[in-house]
Amino acid sequence: MTGMAVVVGAGVGGLATAIGLRRAGWAVSILERRTELERYGTAFGIHPTAQAALDRLGVGEAFRGRAVPYRGARIRTPEGKVMASLPLERIERKAGRPELLISRPYLIDALMAELDAFGDVPLKFGENVSEVDALVAGHDLVVGADGIRSAVRAVRFDERSGPRHVGTVAWIGIADFESGVYGETWGKGRFFGMTPVEPGRTNWYATVPEATTAEELRGYFEDWHDPIPRVLAETDPSTWIRYEMRHLFPALPTFVNGGRVALVGDAAHAMTPNLGQGACTAILDAEALTRAVAEHGPVGLPAALRAYDSERRRSAQRVAFGSRNLHRFMTAERTRLRNSMFRMMPS
Repeated sequence: MTGMAVVVGAGVGGLATAIGLRRAGWAVSILERRTELERYGTAFGIHPTAQAALDRLGVGEAFRGRAVPYRGARIRTPEGKVMASLPLERIERKAGRPELLISRPYLIDALMAELDAFGDVPLKFGENVSEVDALVAGHDLVVGADGIRSAVRAVRFDERSGPRHVGTVAWIGIADFESGVYGETWGKGRFFGMTPVEPGRTNWYATVPEATTAEELRGYFEDWHDPIPRVLAETDPSTWIRYEMRHLFPALPTFVNGGRVALVGDAAHAMTPNLGQGACTAILDAEALTRAVAEHGPVGLPAALRAYDSERRRSAQRVAFGSRNLHRFMTAERTRLRNSMFRMMPS
């Protein structure tokens, strides 16, 4: 082995980082605070650039085996009028492959299968990391992939950066039928989205100022166009996930510290989900970090981390900034200007 690394966090970014480091010849272990892998959640949209990163990590084939293409999505008014198209066709033309959607558990399974194939990457559950400096002392590289409340970030990075609420509540779920209508519907202070996720099922997500029960959420959308009321009516509320939307603020001045510590994914740049790029940025972080480490080797680790920070920080933070601004636009209480802007866009 060329070096010893520990990855804190076993989400998408953490597992992908462990794969990349192990492929580079490093001894890797993973510490996860939960008692099992986090399999809740619905669909991840994976952009072609992130798909290419998964290919380089050796996970692309397994990922594509469970993914579905995302095409023909529109932005609508609550009455059902099409205002614009999501740029999926343009993305596919430019990249030569479509945006793909995959259920979170299937992506986790694909990553775990690649890790298991190595046979020597221990994953320890129930590890609530607090002694970050001790980890740094005992390893050549420590990677914080431990989410928006990152313990690694709290100890080794700018303490001003932390989770910030954006004032809205998100709900997500999966309906056991194909809606046939995909994209997002934007209303006054709220929106509702639907995407494919696998045959016979529809991924949905909704954002409202606040709603604490299923009936309250249904009430926000009861007079919106079909099939939105049906999606909510025919989905078991016990399977819904509710969370308060947050992002990391202020943006970090660096993703690396001391030549031996790096952050990836939400630990580095947690963002609102409006652009659907959270999983993509985590995958791109993981691949860029481990590629730089492989190129520079353990002796050149400080240079590798600088190269990673240079490649990923500004790009990821631009996505996070764009997602936050889109959230403001989508949930605006004043819709007249927004709708007039849509009328100037191709549908």
